[in-house]
Formats: sequence, structure tokens, C-alpha cells
Amino acid sequence: MAGHKQEVCGLKWSPDKQHLASGGNDNKLFVWNQSSLSPVQRYTDHVAAVKAIAWSPHQHGLLASGGGTADQHIRFWNTLTGQPLQSIATGSQVCNLAWSKTTHEFVSTHGYSQHQILVWKYPSLQQVVCLTGHNCRVLYLAMSPDGQSIVTGAGDETLRFWNVFNKSRLQKESRSALNLFSSIR
Repeated sequence: MAGHKQEVCGLKWSPDKQHLASGGNDNKLFVWNQSSLSPVQRYTDHVAAVKAIAWSPHQHGLLASGGGTADQHIRFWNTLTGQPLQSIATGSQVCNLAWSKTTHEFVSTHGYSQHQILVWKYPSLQQVVCLTGHNCRVLYLAMSPDGQSIVTGAGDETLRFWNVFNKSRLQKESRSALNLFSSIR
């Protein structure tokens, strides 16, 4: 399979395992299926590397992608029709994206220059909370098995744990005090 003209820097399978999205340093986002050696869809709206990719677990065919430092946008795509849906400027490099397993929200991590974690509502793209604590690019993001917490890893050599999708607590907190699973809302 060949498609990207530069380094592949993002890969994500769709929840139904039928499609693979790939992002590259060529600023392109491709969607592949299992029976083709070429991309079945090509998205070229990003103007920087596409590392952050996430498929919605709630809406079949909804794909989100994030662009690098020169782009700073999260873009949404309807892969059933091949059409772009909407986008939002984030003000910094988008390093990772993950959808909540239980709510219509998603989380994005950022690098230059903000080094933050943002939680957003979808489809309104209203920012729910901004989490700070890392002082370098937030390069890595993993969701807990229960879907309530995330862990982030950054260039500052730290891991931080956040209860971003925990609905049982109403307390809001916008910082990590290095206590595991501190609640943010």
C-alpha cells in the first residue's frame, strides 16, 4: 500500500474495523479499506502534518484529525460521503485526539505553543475545560479501559492522570497536582 509522499505519523482503525485512517507529514489524511491498495478517500485541507486521528464511537463514519504547528486545526470528516464537516482553530499544534466512550465529547492534546489538554463538546465544538500542567508538548494520550480517565505524556518527562469524563463527581479542577485521577468536573 502506498499513498503518502512523506513519513506516516498517525494511524487509527475505525470502530467497525473496516477502515484505516492514516495521517502524514505530507499534510494529508487518507482513508483505506481492506480491499484496496490505494486510499479510498483523500483529505488535503490540513497545511501541516496530520498526527492526531480519532474515529467517533458514537457516529458511524465520523473522523476527526488534527494538524501540526502550521495548521493548528481540528477537522471533522464524514467518511460515508467523503465531505468535510467543520473545523476549529485551536491556537496550537494538535498532537492527539480521543473521543469519550460515553459522551459526545472529545479530548485534544497540544504542543507548541500551549502545551495543554482540551475537552470539547461535539458537534457544538464548545470548549468544556482547559487542563494545564505539562510544560512541553503533550505528545501522548491514552484512555482508561472504563473511558472515564486519560493519561497524558509529554516532553517534560511526566505522566499526568485526569478524570475528564467522570460524570459522578461535579467538582471542577483545571490542574494536575500529580495526584492520580484528580477530578476536573
